Amino acid sequence: MEQPNLSYINELSSGDEQFRDQIIRVLKEELFLDVESYYKHIQNEDLKKTKEVVHRIKHKMSILGLEKSYKITNDFENNLANSSIKDKIYFENILPVMLDFVKNL
Repeated sequence: MEQPNLSYINELSSGDEQFRDQIIRVLKEELFLDVESYYKHIQNEDLKKTKEVVHRIKHKMSILGLEKSYKITNDFENNLANSSIKDKIYFENILPVMLDFVKNL
């Protein structure tokens, strides 16, 4: 499984530590809330709301340099739109990796 990194955030911030820290703070806050929402909606089998949360998490994957996970999550998002949970296991396996990474920033 691929590992998150700060390459994109560092590139985006161009050495501005305050801006970098602000991005990381927002990422942390939103990711934990989004993951919580994801589990709530998937448990309730509300695929429309699940899809919306997956979409938000997908973009956080991009920010964390998770290119492969972004592509698989994009497929998962499209599957949810078609009432399918294909790729759910991969998606749920990358979430703790992301959470652990941002928790330790």
